[in-house]
Amino acid sequence: MKATTIKIEEPLLGELEKAKPPSQSISSYVREILESDIKRHKVAEAAVQYEAFVAARPEERECLSDWDKADLSKPPKRNSKKT
Repeated sequence: MKATTIKIEEPLLGELEKAKPPSQSISSYVREILESDIKRHKVAEAAVQYEAFVAARPEERECLSDWDKADLSKPPKRNSKKT
């Protein structure tokens, strides 16, 4: 596995020491922050792509509109016929 070392100087190092849980190392804390930020960026990009997907497909917009109108506090109506 490829790895790297990053030098963190004061005052950032002090801020990280204060922010991290006492049981966690600086390395694992920074890794967790970076992973979280990368995930946030991926989710934001997925949202942009989904908005483009919905904008390009009227049938998808219609389905979403139906969901917006649905009363989700009540159970769905079921057909009484069994097939």
